[in-house]
Amino acid sequence: MSTPGEAERSPEPASEPYAPPPPVDAVQSLGAALGGAAQRLGIDPNSGASTGRVVWSAMGGWRGVLESVLPSAAFLVIYTVRPDPLWLSLVVSVGLAAVFSVIRLLQRSPAASAIGGLVAVAVAAGLALWTGRGQDNFVPGFFTNAAYGTVLLISALVGWALIGLAAGFLMGDVRGWRQDVRKRRAFFWLTVAWAALFFARLAVQLPLYFAGNVQALGTLKLVMGLPLFAPMVALTWLVVRALYPPEAKADTAAGTADPTS
Repeated sequence: MSTPGEAERSPEPASEPYAPPPPVDAVQSLGAALGGAAQRLGIDPNSGASTGRVVWSAMGGWRGVLESVLPSAAFLVIYTVRPDPLWLSLVVSVGLAAVFSVIRLLQRSPAASAIGGLVAVAVAAGLALWTGRGQDNFVPGFFTNAAYGTVLLISALVGWALIGLAAGFLMGDVRGWRQDVRKRRAFFWLTVAWAALFFARLAVQLPLYFAGNVQALGTLKLVMGLPLFAPMVALTWLVVRALYPPEAKADTAAGTADPTS
C-alpha cells in the first residue's frame, strides 16, 4: 500500500525491442530478376510451348527481328555504298531505331526493347561522329559483349550459374538445383556456352575493328547476332525441359501433398 504523501505512478509500458528488418534473400531476388527477364522473352518452361515458338518469342517475332537487324543493316549498306559523309549512314540507322520506338509507344506495347536499342544505336552513332571513324559505331557492342560474357563466366565458376538461377526460380527450385549434380553440371556448361558466345563475338570482331574493316565488321555483327542467339535459346530451352520434365514435376508435387487433406 502506498503512503498518503506518495503520488501513485502508473507503470510505464515496456518498450518493445528493436526488430531489424528481415534480411533480403539475394539469391531469391537475383533468381526472380533473371526469371522475370526470361518470362518477358517468352522463355518459361512452365508454358508448355514448342521449341520453335519459344525461340521465335525470344527473338521478338517479326518486329523484334526487324528492330534488331534493320538499323545495323541500313548502316552497313549505306556506308558500303557511300562511306562519305559518315553522318548519313549513322542518321539513317538512328532514325530507323527511333521509328520502331515511336511505333511501340503509339501502340502502347512494351517499348523497353526498342527504346534500349535506340539508346544503344544513338550512343554508338554519337561516338562514331565524334571520332569520325565508322568502326567506332561498334565499340559499345564490344563492351556489352565483354560484360555479359564475364558475368556469365564468373557466375559459373563460383557455382551459381546464372542460367541455373533463372531456371531454378521459374521451376520453383531456386537452390535445389545446386544439390543435384546433374542439374548443376548442365547449368554450368550452359552458362559457359552463353559466355563463349559473347567472347566469340569479341574474338572475331575486334581484329576487324583494329584493321578498320567496317564492312566485314558490320556483316559479322549481323551474322553473329540473331543467327547465333536463336540456337542458344533453343539449346537452353531443351536442356531445361529435359531437367524438369512435366511428369517429374507433377510426381514431385503429388508426393509432397498432405495425404490427410
